Parts: sequence; C-alpha cells; structure tokens
Amino acid sequence: MSLPHPRPVNEARVLIVEDEGRLRDLLARTLVGWGFETAAGRSGEEALRLHEAKPFDIAILDLNLPAMDGLDTLRHLREKAPHLQAIILTGFASIESARQAVHLDVVEFLTKPCHLGELEKALDRALRRMSPTPPAVIDTPELPAAAPGATLEEVERLHILAALRRNDGNRTATAKELGISRRTLYYKLEEYQRQGFAVE
Repeated sequence: MSLPHPRPVNEARVLIVEDEGRLRDLLARTLVGWGFETAAGRSGEEALRLHEAKPFDIAILDLNLPAMDGLDTLRHLREKAPHLQAIILTGFASIESARQAVHLDVVEFLTKPCHLGELEKALDRALRRMSPTPPAVIDTPELPAAAPGATLEEVERLHILAALRRNDGNRTATAKELGISRRTLYYKLEEYQRQGFAVE
C-alpha cells in the first residue's frame, strides 16, 4: 500500500489541538492570518475526527488534553499520516514528555507562554521538513520599473505586489519567493491596502 504524498508546502494544512478555548482561538486566528488553512479541536478524539475527514500536514498539540494526551494523539495521527509534522506547545513540560517528543521526532517543543515569533519559526521548520529537496534554481525576476526619483518604499511596494501577481495571489508562495516571513508580508499588504493600493 502506498502512503499518501504530502501536499505542496504552500498548501499545508495545520491542525491545532488545544483544550483552552482562548488560546485555541488565538492560535487559529493567527495561523489563518499567516495564510495557513487551519482547523482546531479541543481534544485528541476531536482532532482524530477532523484528521479523518480531511488530513493535515502539521499539528500543533498541547500535551495535557482531556482523556487522550497530546503524545498519544500524535501517535494516532501519524498512523494515518506518517509525514505529519508536529509542534508541541505545553505549559507542563517534563523530562519524560520531552524524551517521548524527541523519540516521535517533533519539530519543536515549546512551553507556554510562547512568543508568536517562536511558533512562526517552528512552522517554518515544519514546512522545510515537508520539502526536503532543494527548490529548483530559477532566474531572479527583474524588478518592476519605478518612476524616476521613487523612494525605496515605493520600489519595495512595486516588487512585493509584482511577486504577489506572479504567484496568483498565493501569499505563502509570495513570502517564500521574497525570502520574508508570511507575517511580514501580511503586515506590508495591510499597510498597502490602508494607503489605497489594490492588493490581489
């Protein structure tokens, strides 16, 4: 039986498994804002149902969940999707749980409260693991022509919007092409919209 092949990196789906409602909602809103297709569950059992309905590529799991804990949930998720990348996010880390997480080859073991920058780095590592082969070398696109005397900010805006058009509006692929984080790209695009520029 052949194993399902992971989706392309820019289509990665993220499952959040967290029983604390406010944190679960915050994580979900943040990841959607970063361009990820995201779903969230409050227990291991709910996570398995969501994964069964539509498999995920990355899971962010709390360790201390009701009934089935985060590591058992991860083991069950991996039975269906061996390629699944996992990030542990917990407020109650122990040496034994960290040892098990290492054995399960998790991407990162983060403790609460966790800075969103740390989570973003962990997600970037997970995406790199999903794409182990180096990307093909492509010609660097020419910078769009700017008006004489244009400021650096205007040239940057033209460059970013041109990259967004080249990627058919796919913001994750655009951030990857530009070599910046999704969060930075989203901040730039929001600023351009506030200034009245069309953002595709």
